[in-house]
Amino acid sequence: MIRKLKSGEYRLYSRKPDAKTGKRRNLGTFSSRAAAEKHEREVQYFKRH
Repeated sequence: MIRKLKSGEYRLYSRKPDAKTGKRRNLGTFSSRAAAEKHEREVQYFKRH
């Protein structure tokens, strides 16, 4: 899940809320949406291999 920050950067959050905190985990901040989407694909690949 990608959200745009006020600073203009994009932050990748986990899809499910974290069990401990109840909030979504921050999986990285990126300068462009394309970079965030690329990393999201890498995360999904890693989860299944």
